[in-house]
Amino acid sequence: MKITDIQVINLRHVYSECQGFAYAGGRVTARVTSLVLVRTDVGETGIGAAYSHPDLVKLIIEQHLAPHLVGEDPARVEELWRRMANLTLWYGRKGVAISALGGVDIALWDLRGKQLGQPLWRLLGGHNSQVPAYASGLFWADDVATLEEEARQHRRRGFHRVKMRLGRSYAYDMAALDAVLKGVGHDGTVLVDGSHRYSVDQAARISGELATRPVLWFEEPFAPDDLDSYASLRARTTAVALAAGENEFGQQGFRELMRGPLVDIVQPDACRTGGITEVLRIASRAQAQGLRVAPHTWSDAVALTANAHVVASIENGLTVEVDQTGNPAIDELLRGGLQIAEGHLELGDRPGLGIELDEDVVERLRVPEGELMRDGNYSDLVFGAAFRNEAPPYDGA
Repeated sequence: MKITDIQVINLRHVYSECQGFAYAGGRVTARVTSLVLVRTDVGETGIGAAYSHPDLVKLIIEQHLAPHLVGEDPARVEELWRRMANLTLWYGRKGVAISALGGVDIALWDLRGKQLGQPLWRLLGGHNSQVPAYASGLFWADDVATLEEEARQHRRRGFHRVKMRLGRSYAYDMAALDAVLKGVGHDGTVLVDGSHRYSVDQAARISGELATRPVLWFEEPFAPDDLDSYASLRARTTAVALAAGENEFGQQGFRELMRGPLVDIVQPDACRTGGITEVLRIASRAQAQGLRVAPHTWSDAVALTANAHVVASIENGLTVEVDQTGNPAIDELLRGGLQIAEGHLELGDRPGLGIELDEDVVERLRVPEGELMRDGNYSDLVFGAAFRNEAPPYDGA
């Protein structure tokens, strides 16, 4: 088997005016992601995904990496990872470069599984095709009663765990948290995302409140590079598990986060941090330090599936994130959809990632060739000054 072509397809979904959601960075108006297709001379295609600046992902993969990979055996995944890492070393060990090569890496793993006739979770050493999953949504709402009902909806869809966003103000945080706890019921669990909004004193105060409630973790109370604040909070309290890593890249970044360690749960994302190959390395380091792994996913169902295969294959895998904000790249991209029941995502026994793209959905969301990013708030990316409407500082009163 030889690689014959590598293509990037950028996808974009624009929310209707009433569907966008509010968070610390303003109001989200659209979503975006990049599919990576690695085609071979035997007719097999590996499917991957990268989540970064779409125009740059396409440029790096198609114009820089692809010429060095065409004609190679895709089964040599680790060797090709090193080649891509060396090729991009001079312009980025963090950010778009490693995210782009990670998209290719996911597709190579998909091809390896297809070639061997094994699902990745089994090929990587796992024994169970079911992976714990949580519903990710529950963004800021002026009426917290809507959060209570949303939490109930997630339970009805088969989730036992839900993640909500805090960091608006202390009064709001407490009201919203109790509303969501009521919505999930006595046997549900809440995960809390701090959205980088707190000082150390404010985070310590919130941690004390979370410790009195059934909260699984407190995620990213500080900006991703503010390691000193993580260290200060850890010195003051260990009552609630700390989680972080969705904004980190590669082993070198996670090495700093795990030093100490500063967190209890690391959150690498295969489509951001360097692919399945790099997430496995990070997970191995976390295992050696007694830390759990709960990958971040916010872009598309291909990345979600890749992360789920890793969690299913490692001893310290905890759960995977399932975006519940009405993103068609999550909800509609795969034929048959995501199979979620009793709090678990079912991966099945099909070879590789075990997925098939719905080509009609791909064509509907596809960004026309040559068209650059349009202005909008894409949650993690904001284009155009009119869409940059960050929330005022946190009110801890």
